[in-house]
Amino acid sequence: MEIPFRAALMAWLRADPILADMLNSIEEDGPVAASPPHLALVASAGTDWSTKTARGREIRLALELAGRGDDPAQTAVLAQRVEQRIATLAPQQAGYRIVVTQFLRSRVERRRRGLRAVLLEYRFTLIETE
Repeated sequence: MEIPFRAALMAWLRADPILADMLNSIEEDGPVAASPPHLALVASAGTDWSTKTARGREIRLALELAGRGDDPAQTAVLAQRVEQRIATLAPQQAGYRIVVTQFLRSRVERRRRGLRAVLLEYRFTLIETE
């Protein structure tokens, strides 16, 4: 379930016209060759979350948003849009249902050459439907 979920999440993020206009790239795996601002799914891990009657997974993942500039507000707007988009991902997907979408934490850092990075970590619980 982890691989189809990752693909569905990235397709959902790429389909957002606002993010597509604001970001140079939305990639499933890093490092990203595109210049900032860009978004990449940089890590994920899955554990068993099965019940007596259905297979399930808990998937934790991290997305890295890289921005450029002296104004942190610009990167904050992008991070907020990513969070809003994730919150609207449809629970019913092909082969599984998203039971829980939970924001865990974020980490913001300023890097050299005017780069800013925001790491967004989430937890999703999925139940197989087929």
